[in-house]
Amino acid sequence: MPVLIERSREPHDVVCGGFLGGDALALLARLGIDPAALGARPIGRARLVAGKRIAETALPFAAAGLSRRTLDAALLDRAIGEGAAIERGMAARRIDPDNRCLHLSDESAIGADALFLASGKYEVRGGAHAVLPDDDPALGLRVRLDASPALARDLAGTIELHLFRGGYAGLLLQEDGSANLCLSVAQSRLRAAGRRPEQLIAALAHEAPLLAERFGAAGGTGDWSSVARVPYGWRVRCGRHGIFRLGDQAAVIASLAGDGIAIALDSALRAAHAFLGDGARAAPSFQADFAQRARRPVALAGMLKHWGETPWIAGPLIGLFGHAPGLVKRAAAMTRIGRV
Repeated sequence: MPVLIERSREPHDVVCGGFLGGDALALLARLGIDPAALGARPIGRARLVAGKRIAETALPFAAAGLSRRTLDAALLDRAIGEGAAIERGMAARRIDPDNRCLHLSDESAIGADALFLASGKYEVRGGAHAVLPDDDPALGLRVRLDASPALARDLAGTIELHLFRGGYAGLLLQEDGSANLCLSVAQSRLRAAGRRPEQLIAALAHEAPLLAERFGAAGGTGDWSSVARVPYGWRVRCGRHGIFRLGDQAAVIASLAGDGIAIALDSALRAAHAFLGDGARAAPSFQADFAQRARRPVALAGMLKHWGETPWIAGPLIGLFGHAPGLVKRAAAMTRIGRV
């Protein structure tokens, strides 16, 4: 019987994952989960903003905005319905990959034929992935905004990406009518703002005036959450017997691509099929195959991330997208882990 270790006791929001692209929606459908039935807000357009330049176009697939709180609860319910045991309120403290043993926060340990590592961008002792060298690493920030009527109207049906030096921000509506604001930003920029996200938004007012306006138009904000040293572009290219890495443990795509949930779902489905077919010995071949599958979307998203965070490139790029919106659709399609 599969056992799932979940460190949180209750559903909660995390830094990334509010956007569901067409491939994520298709993968959820295979699991019998309908985001629309959960209240997901449909998204059909992308709006790119760099300074005062704006480009907008239709997406090449249907997408949706859904909070991780709601999505994760639905996935856990589905897992329970399929017979999985869920242990909540416990965290993995250490992994013994040689013996495929998981040491938990309550000082107990679980051994298994195979371990499926799905701890996201967080490291677990014994199972840490290599961190790419970076003098100024990216960090992720996320906050819930109470959307005013004007903000809700402006974001209806749209994913909005704001580009600025050293980072970018994504903004969309969620199922409860709130707006989800996520930022990927160089650590130095937050440090210069006194490590306070609100001051960072204020400091960005000159570079990203519309982002500051959106933030100011919110009726209120929730608590900020963060994750440090995000290893964008990392992929595990080889695996170990009985150790299956899923989601961000397998490949970390730049968040502006909006394909993190699809990578998590796709890797999980492929790992499950590999294990059911050949058992624990399938892990190395699964990992190598998935690394190859993720290579192009991760590389392209990394290139777009670099361009978007470089002002002298981002401004003209938005101008080009404004004159040729089909390029936005092409880029969105090419950064998908699966066909849509």
